Amino acid sequence: MTIIKSGDLVVLKSGGPTMTVDTVNTDIFDDNKITGILCVWFVGDKLERVRFDHRAIEPAPLQKTSAGKEPCLEEATGEYKVVLDEMAAAMNIPADAQNNAPKPVVKRPKRAAAPKHKALAAATPIVNGVAS
Repeated sequence: MTIIKSGDLVVLKSGGPTMTVDTVNTDIFDDNKITGILCVWFVGDKLERVRFDHRAIEPAPLQKTSAGKEPCLEEATGEYKVVLDEMAAAMNIPADAQNNAPKPVVKRPKRAAAPKHKALAAATPIVNGVAS
């Protein structure tokens, strides 16, 4: 049996689109017993998500590339590229800059001192053996 894990590309044995394994569901008492596989794929702009029996799917066939060609990766462009660049810049702040950044000073109010036991007893009148 082929081991299928999250992120693997699969297809239905009966045919259909290539899907990505989202989650592999297992029995609550036995992690080795697969009870279903949640797969996701796109139909146009719409994300589809369905749970299949593990016996109904198989790994997707690998796409062959020419021996001399490297796969071509798409370059991010436009607003998407700007957002990605900002995110990368924010994640790559040098450690020196983080250590030298001023830390906010939090001023906490001082607690009032609790009254002394003797002072409290002298100030509290006692009626019928009970302090009131």
